[in-house]
Amino acid sequence: MLVILRRFAVTNATLKVLAGSLALFLAFLLLAGQGKAGVAEVAPEESIGGRESAVTAESVSLETEGLSEPEEFNQPRMLLFSSYTFQKGDVAGEVAKQFGLSTSTLISVNNIKNTRAIPEGKVVRVPNQDGIFYSVKKGDTLELIATRHKAEVSEIKVANELFSDRINPNTSLFIPGATLPWEEEQQINGDLFAWPVRGRLSSYYGYRRSPFTGGRSFHDGLDIAAPTGTPIKAAMAGRVQSVGYDNVYGNFVIITHTAGYRTLYGHMSTIGTRSGAYVEVGSVIGAVGSTGQSTGPHLHFTVYKNGSSMNPRSVLR
Repeated sequence: MLVILRRFAVTNATLKVLAGSLALFLAFLLLAGQGKAGVAEVAPEESIGGRESAVTAESVSLETEGLSEPEEFNQPRMLLFSSYTFQKGDVAGEVAKQFGLSTSTLISVNNIKNTRAIPEGKVVRVPNQDGIFYSVKKGDTLELIATRHKAEVSEIKVANELFSDRINPNTSLFIPGATLPWEEEQQINGDLFAWPVRGRLSSYYGYRRSPFTGGRSFHDGLDIAAPTGTPIKAAMAGRVQSVGYDNVYGNFVIITHTAGYRTLYGHMSTIGTRSGAYVEVGSVIGAVGSTGQSTGPHLHFTVYKNGSSMNPRSVLR
């Protein structure tokens, strides 16, 4: 009887162990089955490819659509200034770039007449935005000024702290984003005209001793010595106003350009253009000679601005 009870006890304990093991095994099978079912929904290769496609599509979408500029970046700004002191070797254009501005802005804000003549130590005003100053004329309105300079009325009003559209003549307004006329900026930078001929400067603009009378006289251009027959080229695009012969200038050509400029080329050996012709900068219009009142082969070159002669050196590249 004791033996039978012991066997029963052992058998009962064994059954409990077996039951526990069976339960664990069934649980394991259940979990494994769920995992397999989840993976089977999409093939491994298809799943990876699908994810890559999704990522690629999302990237393309972002690149195509872009992000909107923060609204405050595009708002009109009040005009504020800092300052800069020119150092030895400074160039106006490079100084402007340092502050993220155009050369036109630096010129206008500081009323610079010649960027090549800015002295070391000169203190200039540096605005917080691009633009130029404009002097209001009789009959001007903010709308007209904005249209003329491709600006917005709201920008002009904020920059100049205007609280109405009323403006008075001779008022100086800052026009955000506006630039100087190309000819004016080129003149101030000394880059308006190309040299009309290769040669040596033999006489400068201004007062000199006349080679014919010995007296003091005003020379209204540059004399550029060069061999007879050297090509003479138009210093700037324009229309030929006249060609002919003059007792002083000999064979000559006069070209009318934009913004009130006119150039004269004298002492030519031959004339290579005609009155009324349109010429590009660099077009050959004649050849060096010694016709008229001359001491040797050279080109006499004069630049006129609104009817008055000016020093060509200030506008030659």
